[in-house]
Amino acid sequence: MATSEPFLSSVELTRRRRAWAGWVRLGQLERGGLVVLALTTAVALLTPLLAPNPPTTAMPAGSFAPPGTHGLLLGSDELARDLFSRVLYGIRASWLSALAVIVSGVLIGGLIGTVAGIAGGWIDTALMRFTDLFLALPAAVVAVAIVWWPWYARIVRGEVRAQAVRSHVDAARLAGVGRARLALRHLLPGALPAVLVTASLDVGSLVLILAGLSFIGLGSPPPAPELGAMAARGMPYLLGHPWIPLAPAIAVFLLAFAANLAGDGLRDLLEDH
Repeated sequence: MATSEPFLSSVELTRRRRAWAGWVRLGQLERGGLVVLALTTAVALLTPLLAPNPPTTAMPAGSFAPPGTHGLLLGSDELARDLFSRVLYGIRASWLSALAVIVSGVLIGGLIGTVAGIAGGWIDTALMRFTDLFLALPAAVVAVAIVWWPWYARIVRGEVRAQAVRSHVDAARLAGVGRARLALRHLLPGALPAVLVTASLDVGSLVLILAGLSFIGLGSPPPAPELGAMAARGMPYLLGHPWIPLAPAIAVFLLAFAANLAGDGLRDLLEDH
């Protein structure tokens, strides 16, 4: 036992050095995207503490207060509500909704893809035809979460099939390792990098999709602070009070942009390993 501790420490040290070297090799935009991704998640979780005012409460400054008036960072909207607080809550709703869709897609698609990749034969064929059926359906509102998992099922199935023919998997089979343990210890870890990269890149797409759905009225009903709905309701005031529609629209752009940069950065980090 005593002789193994220095070895484990050296392995951990090597991993940390590789991780740091991969971080250094990333471009400034990719590093910035990963940092913004982490900060956005923190802001989404802490929004009730960070927002200076409730998102549905009218402010004493009145309607259409310009940014900076009476301490309102982004001013107020047509109903005298603090626009900065509403944007924060809108970011929270869009970000957590996108992450919820990603997580459900990874869990359902990962399970189906793993079973298809391991079983093969008619089970593989049946599950992939079932997956193709969902891929042909249009995505809308709650259905976004339902139709998002087939992409991950395809990815995981392909990665599992590729891992299944490798020598370490054959050795595990010969050693009598069961299917469940084989999947968890030898097959799924090989599929994880591709899933993580796809999920990180999907966050930006989902933010835009969910914002677009709320923009056309398919999101939560008013006065819920959704970014797309806020931009849509603020469009009549674009010329006279441009901060009302532009603030949530810019927030959507920044979320999608940061998510795409973070996805590129995560892909580069995983490729280095």
